[in-house]
Amino acid sequence: MRPQLSSYQHLAGGKVRDLYVIDDDHLLLVASDRISAYDHVLDTPIPDKGRVLTAMSVFFFEELGGVNHLAGDSRDERIPEELLGRALVVKKLEMVPIECVARGYLTGSGLSDYKRTGAVCGVALPDGLVESSKLDEAIFTPAAKAALGEHDENVDFAAVVDKVGEELAFKLREDTLEIYSRAANFALDRGIILADTKFEFGLDADRNLVLADEVLTPDSSRYWPLEGYEEGRVQPSFDKQFVRDWLTTESGWDRHGDTPPPPLPDDIVASTRARYIEAYERISGLNFDDWVRP
Repeated sequence: MRPQLSSYQHLAGGKVRDLYVIDDDHLLLVASDRISAYDHVLDTPIPDKGRVLTAMSVFFFEELGGVNHLAGDSRDERIPEELLGRALVVKKLEMVPIECVARGYLTGSGLSDYKRTGAVCGVALPDGLVESSKLDEAIFTPAAKAALGEHDENVDFAAVVDKVGEELAFKLREDTLEIYSRAANFALDRGIILADTKFEFGLDADRNLVLADEVLTPDSSRYWPLEGYEEGRVQPSFDKQFVRDWLTTESGWDRHGDTPPPPLPDDIVASTRARYIEAYERISGLNFDDWVRP
């Protein structure tokens, strides 16, 4: 008999995920169908999004190997029936308060920083770069984690050292860039560009650095089709940038105002769901219909 979700204490809730306490050493990490954009959680869910995020994370945790926070498979008996396919049993860790971002291409907030300062998070870049320019080598562009509803703040490497100490800061940078490089090459072999991604890490009881949270999902990464890639323009994407673009160009919503984002129309919901599933299937080579269902 699988447990009821009500038997677990709710520990924390984020924009997309919720954490529940299983016991002293383990947590239940649940991915919802919520979608966020510009620090807002939208009223309109994306069907199956939580399952896609979980499937993609499991695929890459297994592909990458190494030390991660998984403490059971996707059908673990500690997962409530109704959450199968979008919940994982994970190790309880002391989370590092840094968003570890790797960028191989210039876009988004990185492009904004570059236009303003010629650098991203203190990393100086060559003159003349434009939207979607490929960088000579990937760069580590961390952010300080913000409270729910607030914007993560891009910081330089010195700020990471101040926050977590020199040894851990260097380890975070090294691991972030190494994992990004491996994942970017993996995706490129499948006709997809991994423009950038963010990781979260935690420390176990022995102070080992552990890859945690989600990994290389369409929520935490920018995925572009290799076919048709051209710098100087915004790329079509397999991630939630599609929703961001609709909000800022077609909906009439002012992201800098006080009004919350409008509901997503049915066609945008369906297209977003399809993009998430396509990203999973193209990268993993697996059929999403075969992923775990309740």
